[in-house]
Amino acid sequence: MNASVWIVNLAVLTAVLEADLGRRKVAWFRLARPILMAAAIIPFFAKNIATTGAGLTLEIVGAGTGILLGLVAAALMRTEYDVAKKSVSSRAGAAYAALWAAVTGARLYFVYASAHVFPTQLGRWMATNHITPDALTDALIFLAIGMLVSRTAALLGKASRTGHTHRTAAAPLTAAHH
Repeated sequence: MNASVWIVNLAVLTAVLEADLGRRKVAWFRLARPILMAAAIIPFFAKNIATTGAGLTLEIVGAGTGILLGLVAAALMRTEYDVAKKSVSSRAGAAYAALWAAVTGARLYFVYASAHVFPTQLGRWMATNHITPDALTDALIFLAIGMLVSRTAALLGKASRTGHTHRTAAAPLTAAHH
């Protein structure tokens, strides 16, 4: 495993916690930043993406797992309409941070353990299943990116519903006052 997995994981964790912990306005830049981060990360760090076989399967499983974990993370966020600011905000706390930290820690431990705890067993498994080190690295990167992108998509959906619900509920009151 190379340093790219460490860089991606720590960058994603830092960006997510900075953007989401506490009460934060849901704005376009906040939603676009993870997509831009993913677009920048993949060309730099994902090498020789598998297009067939077990390597491709592993990369798809990594991405799918990331998507599911991102949806779990998004479920730990609440959205609310701020009447004074006329905007939607999200709120994320300790459980949200703990999930991101645990997933990131597990990925980083795997990277460490693959070289220092179970390198022989992992190497044998990879050889038996015709999985390259690049495919394994890419699977971990896709897991991180999948989690980031699905959290963003879910936050966009939740924020849209919250804003729509507030505007729909407030519309009759506004119309009655005119």
